[in-house]
Amino acid sequence: MAWVLLVVAGLLEVGWSVGMKYTDGFTRPLPSVLTGAGIVASMLLLSRAARTLPIGTAYGVWVGIGAAGAAVFGMAVLGEPATAARIFFVCLLLVAVVGLKATSGH
Repeated sequence: MAWVLLVVAGLLEVGWSVGMKYTDGFTRPLPSVLTGAGIVASMLLLSRAARTLPIGTAYGVWVGIGAAGAAVFGMAVLGEPATAARIFFVCLLLVAVVGLKATSGH
């Protein structure tokens, strides 16, 4: 169950990190509230997952999902450059996330 919570927390991190782009420095109310709620929910789920998972693994996976997800979203939806190098490094992030899970002992 901790892994499910952690994956959902990572996906929420993607949501709030992308959401910050639309807050305009937290001056726009609706995007700001949604982004803030995403931050809180993501952190709560991360803390729940860290009750049973090693914190280094939980945090690393959470950050990896968030970073890779935000980069892929940026390339796929926001028109950011999708160069071979960027895609390669996103793949490295995903390999690291899988490696952390595989070596966590859970």
